[in-house]
Amino acid sequence: MFLIGLTGGIASGKSTVSSFFHELGCPIIDADKIAREVVEPGKPAWKLIVQHFGREVLQADGTLDRPKLGNIIFNDSSKRKLLNSCTHPAIQREMIWQVIKCLFKGYHFVVLDVPLLLDGSALKSFMNQIVVVYCDEETQLERLKTLRNLTQEEAVSRIQSQLPLSEKSKLADHVLDNSGKLETTKAAVARLHAQFNSSYAHWKLRSVAAVLVTLFFGVCTVCVRSLL
Repeated sequence: MFLIGLTGGIASGKSTVSSFFHELGCPIIDADKIAREVVEPGKPAWKLIVQHFGREVLQADGTLDRPKLGNIIFNDSSKRKLLNSCTHPAIQREMIWQVIKCLFKGYHFVVLDVPLLLDGSALKSFMNQIVVVYCDEETQLERLKTLRNLTQEEAVSRIQSQLPLSEKSKLADHVLDNSGKLETTKAAVARLHAQFNSSYAHWKLRSVAAVLVTLFFGVCTVCVRSLL
């Protein structure tokens, strides 16, 4: 099994591309979904957020007030880094655990949907291929304003908090332009899926896994025999 890193910018259409891969039978490990799970009330990441940001970022039921927290971090890079330090370790641990489960289920490859993969994520070095979902700046801005009901200033602030899509594209192995029609994007995803499906990259990881498993059982056998 090998790892495909799927990323993009806010409102670039990454989730749409992820859903197209899912429709083709690809296992998707969604960092955003995991990020919501690790900050549920009472969990370690939630406690760290409350410790650093105070209970004013909580709603009456104890869940995070995401709009309020978003306004704090998108206008202050130091606060954004602080929030990431509270959540990213837990997110990455869960993603690694899900990758291991996919490996033992025998999947050819797995798609890791990580919004900030190229914005300093430690997961980047583990990716065999990186796919960036791109759209032009005007489309990205209009989509974000519509989807999040944001003002021009708020939308621009959120976009500027991330590495520009033009820069992310330079770091990609594959760039999917999602500025146009969905049918065009879907066809591009299907072509990439076929390319990944025909790759032999997964055998490298499987060979390493087989060696490690063999060594593990060899050590266990030696230990058991020494006790007899």
